[in-house]
Amino acid sequence: MSFIKARELLRIAEMAKARYRGVSLRDIMSELSVNERTARRMARELEDLCPKVMITEDEDRRRWWKLTQVPFIDHRVVNEKELSALDLAIRRAVRDGAENEVVTLQRIRDHLVASVPRSHARSAEVSSEIMMIANGFACRPGPAARIRQLHLEILFNAFIQPTMIEITYTSARDPEPRTKLVEPHGVIVGTRHYLVARDTLADADRRFKQYRMDRIIEMKGTANIFERDPDFDIETYCTFAFGSFFSDAEHRLVRWRFEPRAALVAREFVFHPNQVMTDMDDGSLLVEFTASGWVEMAWHLVKWGLAVEVLHPPELKEMLKRVRRGEVDILP
Repeated sequence: MSFIKARELLRIAEMAKARYRGVSLRDIMSELSVNERTARRMARELEDLCPKVMITEDEDRRRWWKLTQVPFIDHRVVNEKELSALDLAIRRAVRDGAENEVVTLQRIRDHLVASVPRSHARSAEVSSEIMMIANGFACRPGPAARIRQLHLEILFNAFIQPTMIEITYTSARDPEPRTKLVEPHGVIVGTRHYLVARDTLADADRRFKQYRMDRIIEMKGTANIFERDPDFDIETYCTFAFGSFFSDAEHRLVRWRFEPRAALVAREFVFHPNQVMTDMDDGSLLVEFTASGWVEMAWHLVKWGLAVEVLHPPELKEMLKRVRRGEVDILP
């Protein structure tokens, strides 16, 4: 039996054990994208592999295969892809405000991790966290630039080790492709996705730089191991920007005032992790935080029409006026 066939048969056995009624031919056809003839052959192979499988028929004369005790399934450990999928589901539920689902999914995750040896569980948890960084855009609705799947897989492996990667990159200021050897530390997701890394060939001061992932022409993994900066935290790093773009020149306090008719809706938004909201006497809402990325702020504020006013800084106030007039040449 080939590896692929064995894996498919294992999946059928898992479904037959995990589901209340077991697994039907229709389930097998849907799960593995096979025709009915192939599904029947797989069901017969399941019967040969597991002699104690229970076969029943429902009122529509559909056959169901049900398993109870299967040692090779009971001792199978959770892998990083399965755990990351569950983590992404929890994150989606949190963002959607589905509190009951969050609690239930978290309990399932706890039961799953607690049922396997700690060494395997911790390995899967670490891999899951890193996979979520590399694939975090998958749980964000809205328009986003395409990212090559191969690049995500290379990053996933580089985050786990961690190992350096080689990228061929073109910047807005320098369209000539340049090859760089970098130490990846994280990914910022948004309309554009950015790789946060240190350039080992050019950075004498070991500064972190952002590389737009849609500008990475080529990416290769290497065997060069590096020590990740223990003080680096991607969440903290992201607070310096409103969206994906960071600029020292723009990094300062911003103050927005939402009119009373928009205040209730605006209060439900998290515009920035460190935002401070103040209810004004006239019913308006004042939002304050420190970040850069004025163009991205203006793009967002346009959605609020004239129900929002920029109080500070004056440069952002002028930027919003220009965006409303369609005078900004910067593309998303």
